[in-house]
Amino acid sequence: MIVFKYIFWLLYRIWFYILVAVPILVLFPLLLISILKESWYPYFFKLARIWARFILLGMGFIIKIEREQTLSKTASYMFVANHTSMADIMLMLVTVNNPFVFVGKAELAKIPLFGFFYKRTCILVDRNSAKSRQAVFLRAQRRLKQGLSICIFPEGLVPKEDILLTEFKDGAFRLAINHQIPIVPITFGDNKARFSYTFFSGGPGKMRVKTHEFIETKGLKTVDTAAINTKAGRVIYNQLKAFGSR
Repeated sequence: MIVFKYIFWLLYRIWFYILVAVPILVLFPLLLISILKESWYPYFFKLARIWARFILLGMGFIIKIEREQTLSKTASYMFVANHTSMADIMLMLVTVNNPFVFVGKAELAKIPLFGFFYKRTCILVDRNSAKSRQAVFLRAQRRLKQGLSICIFPEGLVPKEDILLTEFKDGAFRLAINHQIPIVPITFGDNKARFSYTFFSGGPGKMRVKTHEFIETKGLKTVDTAAINTKAGRVIYNQLKAFGSR
């Protein structure tokens, strides 16, 4: 029986990468055109959402989204969520309708095909470089001025399997305060169980998402960063416990 499980997990992982690649190849001309200008990013974002939904449905994930507050189509936000799975990127794209830009790890740009578009549309950060982290703020500032939102997974690194949630880094919250934009905490309840970074694991099933009430930053200053970091972390941690996540 164990042998069959390992065969399933192996094929399931291979199937995931096929699903990642196929829509990119099919949509390649449109994707390429959509990244020629930064101002065309919203068109790329729409295509990326099609790509993400195709992958999640193809993997047999049943998405259930609960929203505590409605996003304005004309406002910019800082989206923050727990990070446990390669499917987090896809689920975030499906969850949020407002065009946003990911701030993500520079090493993901090395992934064939996916990395080509990733490095041209996302804000890349080398967490070991202070200069790189500073550049993130400048690029994010430019994107926010264009009317886009930003998405950051503030844990920085994916937590170990036995850890529910690790301490958040301050960058997302400092950036939100600097630009006086609301923070939207989002909890992914099942991504670790469905498709974690452990190779031999996962399988089809439900993916619960909850977008929480916004944390306003108007009137706040940099000294308030730690407080709203803690507040956002507590909201997500408590929801993970309520979901019964592991």
